[in-house]
Amino acid sequence: MNPSTATRGALLGLGAAALFGVSAPLAQLLLPGAGPLVLAALLYLGAGVALSAYLLLRGPGERRETPIRRADVWLLGGIVLTGGMLGPVLLLVGLARLSAIAGSLLLNLEAPFTILIAVLVFREHLGKHLALAAACVLAGALLIGLEPGSLRADLGGVLAIAGACLAWGVDNNLTQRLSLRDPIAVVRFKTLAAGSCNLVLGLALGQAFPRGPVLAAALVLGAFSYGLSIVLDMYALRLLGAAREAAYFATAPFVGAVLAVPLRGRWPTPADVAAAALMIAGVVLMLRERHGHRHTHEAVEHEHMHVHDEHHQHAHEGPISEPHSHPHRHVAMTHDHPHLPDLHHRHRH
Repeated sequence: MNPSTATRGALLGLGAAALFGVSAPLAQLLLPGAGPLVLAALLYLGAGVALSAYLLLRGPGERRETPIRRADVWLLGGIVLTGGMLGPVLLLVGLARLSAIAGSLLLNLEAPFTILIAVLVFREHLGKHLALAAACVLAGALLIGLEPGSLRADLGGVLAIAGACLAWGVDNNLTQRLSLRDPIAVVRFKTLAAGSCNLVLGLALGQAFPRGPVLAAALVLGAFSYGLSIVLDMYALRLLGAAREAAYFATAPFVGAVLAVPLRGRWPTPADVAAAALMIAGVVLMLRERHGHRHTHEAVEHEHMHVHDEHHQHAHEGPISEPHSHPHRHVAMTHDHPHLPDLHHRHRH
C-alpha cells in the first residue's frame, strides 16, 4: 500500500463527508418551502442533472473509466432501492415519531451497520487498531448529536430509523462493489432514479412542490452535497473499502454542527469540543494504519481503470497511455506488501 493511496482515500472520504455535512443545516432552511420527500427528491435530481451535464461536456474522448455494464443492473437496482428509496422513506417515518435529538443520535447507526456488513459479509479486514479509530469517530458523532432537550422516542420510530441506517449500510457496500466502474456514471444513474421515484411518491402524498428560489437552491445544493459528495465517496470506497470509508464519512455531523454556528447561532458546547477531539484522534489513527502480510491473489478476469503496477503486468499492442481501462486477466500470485481492503485484496485473516 502506497501511503499516498491511503492519504488520497482519506482526503476523498473527508471531502465527501464535508460536502454532505453541510446539506443538513442548509436543507433545513429549505424545508418550509417544500415537503421533506419532495425536497429529498430535488436534492437527488440536482445531483443527477449536474452529473449528466458534466458527462455531456466531457465527451467520449476523455473517458478512461470503465462504463456501466448490463451485468451491473442488479447491483444498481439494489443501490437505488436501499439507498435512494428505502433509506429516505424509513427516515421520514422515524423522524415523525421521534424527537430531533433521538433521531440525530440514531442516524449514527449507519456507520456501524456499514462496517459490520463490510467485515461480516464482504470479508473486509478491520483490525484492533482500525476498530479503535472507528470507535473514536463514532463516539464523536454521537456527542455531536447529544444536545439538551427531549429524547422522546417510541419503538416504531427507533426501528424505522435503524432500518434506514441498515438500508444505507447495504447501499454503501453494494456501491463499493461497483467502485471499479465510472463513479460519475454510477452516481448519475443512482441520483436520477432515486430522485424520480421519491418525487413521484412525495407528490402522490400531497407534499408541496417548491417554486422559484427554493427550487433553484435545492437543485444547486443537491449538485454539490449529493452529486459531488457521492462521487468523491465512491472514489474513497474504491481505495479504502467500505469499512474505512464509513468511519471517515461519519465525520459529516461535525461539519453540519460547525455550519450551524453562523446559520442558527448555535455555539459549540463542551460536548462539541470533545467530539471534535475524538474525531480528529480517530482520523489520525486511521492515517497511521499500516497493514501488510503474505497473501494470495486468485486468478481473475475483470475490467477497471489501472496503471501497470505490480498487480497489473500484461502486454499491449502499440503505444498506450495511463491510466486506461480494458478487460484484463490477473494470474494467481502470492506476495507480501502493505495493502488496503480494495477489490484486489479481499482475503481471510
